Amino acid sequence: MDFMGDRATLLETGRFVQGQADSAADAEDSKGATGATTAGGPTESADAETEARHRRAADGGDVASMSVLGALLLRRGDLDAAEKYLRAATAEGDRAAANNLGVLLHQRGYTEEASGWWRVAAVAGSAAAAHALGRHYREQGDEPAAEYWLRQSAEQGHALGAYALADLLEHRSDVGSERWLRAAAEQGHREASYRLARALERRARQAARTGDTVRAVITGKGGGRDRGKGDGAGSGVRVAPAGHDGTGPGAEADAGQSLLAEAAQWYRQAAARGHRRAALHLGAILESRGELKEAGRWYLTSAKDGEARAACALGFLLRDAGDEESAAVWWLRAAQDGDGNAANALGALHAARGEQQTAERWYRAAMDAGDVNGAYNLGLLCAAQDRTAQAEQWYRRAAYAGHREAANALAVLLLQAGDPTGAEPWFSKAAEAGSVDAAFNLGILYAGRDDDRTALVWYERAAAAGHTEAALQVGIACLRDGDEQAAERHLRCAAGGGSAEAAFRLATVLDARQPPPGAPALGETQPEKTECEQWYERAAEHGHRRAQVRVGMLAAGRGDMTDAARWYREAAEAGSRNGAFNLGLLLAREGSEREAALWWSRAAQAGHGRAALRLALLAARRGELAEGQRWCARAVELGPSEVTERAARLREALHQELTA
Repeated sequence: MDFMGDRATLLETGRFVQGQADSAADAEDSKGATGATTAGGPTESADAETEARHRRAADGGDVASMSVLGALLLRRGDLDAAEKYLRAATAEGDRAAANNLGVLLHQRGYTEEASGWWRVAAVAGSAAAAHALGRHYREQGDEPAAEYWLRQSAEQGHALGAYALADLLEHRSDVGSERWLRAAAEQGHREASYRLARALERRARQAARTGDTVRAVITGKGGGRDRGKGDGAGSGVRVAPAGHDGTGPGAEADAGQSLLAEAAQWYRQAAARGHRRAALHLGAILESRGELKEAGRWYLTSAKDGEARAACALGFLLRDAGDEESAAVWWLRAAQDGDGNAANALGALHAARGEQQTAERWYRAAMDAGDVNGAYNLGLLCAAQDRTAQAEQWYRRAAYAGHREAANALAVLLLQAGDPTGAEPWFSKAAEAGSVDAAFNLGILYAGRDDDRTALVWYERAAAAGHTEAALQVGIACLRDGDEQAAERHLRCAAGGGSAEAAFRLATVLDARQPPPGAPALGETQPEKTECEQWYERAAEHGHRRAQVRVGMLAAGRGDMTDAARWYREAAEAGSRNGAFNLGLLLAREGSEREAALWWSRAAQAGHGRAALRLALLAARRGELAEGQRWCARAVELGPSEVTERAARLREALHQELTA
């Protein structure tokens, strides 16, 4: 049974007594008998000299030398010679010798006799023997006895005893385990430092999740991405955090950050002692803080020690820094060591280079390593190559394994194939698992069935997680129901997320609240742009044609005809008939009737009645009566009513002129 984590050795088990591991009482009672050397100690010649000196004293009957010589021989593996001296010292009451005799007998398989000598030493006050006895009872399945002796050892300040007690309590989900992990860590126990850091980090993450849950209700924010996995979610707009009064979500966040900072300290202590997983986790915390250089150093340390996940993380850091070739080297190393995430990253790298076969090979390697993202990424790869049947096969494999984005992708594929009945349960499964896109897609599915109520439920769910288009749909629904305040809130979220349509609709809501502008006074300075105009401009800059026309009208209202013409032209060239009509009006005022006619013609052909009427008037003025009649007929057909009346009167006049 190994409680020590990675790189455990006989010395690290604590069954073999060393001067640094046992208590001060042991050292005093055994008169230096536990003074075994450790790495970096005396040279081999000094060891030989020490051994010879103790051998002479032991053969002369010195109990302390018998104990020390027995310990030296035990460490060297000369069990027969060690046993003679340890038994002799034990017979004289040396507790360190009794403990080491127990270690020797345990190595030979005489566990019951070993436990008897450990008990003798433990009763005499040996913390190391109490630790060994507690470990023995735990291996035998006697947890009450194990806890008793481990607690005896831990309470005497024995680091390994404290660690073993913490491990036992943690196995039973006893909250007291952290106290003993801390006690062992404070004495420099590497694995205890690591596990204490893990416990603190888990509490920090829990505190962060608690705070995020509260903030999500307030702000409707979304999640982040999981790099190397081929899927993710967008992030929404946040509002100012709650006050830090010790009870709100701000206090939860502060507690989480404090715990995370302490976890980093313990990870650092364990990592400095060569714990590769501690170096990995320390690197991750530093990376999350933006301390990329130091994070990379710890990732490198861990990766060189054989930690595949650190090699993978180092690859991502290098990729993000622009060194794709070095990233590929570390991903390759991690993938060859069985890291599925690194294999996925290599697959994505080769897919981006157009090396589809190599990409597929690495995605399969990721899948073989147990990473379900490999199957999902294979589905994406096949879908990009129009290999729909194979894409569906891989999506299904990933979806059945619980991959929510694969379930969503499979549902989309089925929907595109005309199977909405087959798509719906996969959308539902993905949405229930937390896929924001799937929740939005369910909204679209129900809206297509004219089930607006159910569609809104799913849109609201996706919007609460930060989905921009879902927030837009909820905003539109609120406008339709007359709830302008709720509509504005959702439209702001969607507009902040980059939706041009949401920015335009938000601008129209704000615009409707503004009083009509009065005539500017003589010498009055140009007013600053209103918020609604800023939203119109944002939508226009994202290519929203109606917003472009509106921004052009606002510019014209300010007398900025150059800016107005620019926006009208952008809208017209994008297919806006109103943009084309308004651009024609500007050009006509500037005397460019020929070009104006071209834009009016484009607008009229797209169904703009006023543009058709303008063309009819222009033709009549030029004496092109038949052309004028044709455009009058088009204007009558298109409307609106006042255009229809004017076009009908003009057509009648042109008819009379032609028949006169």
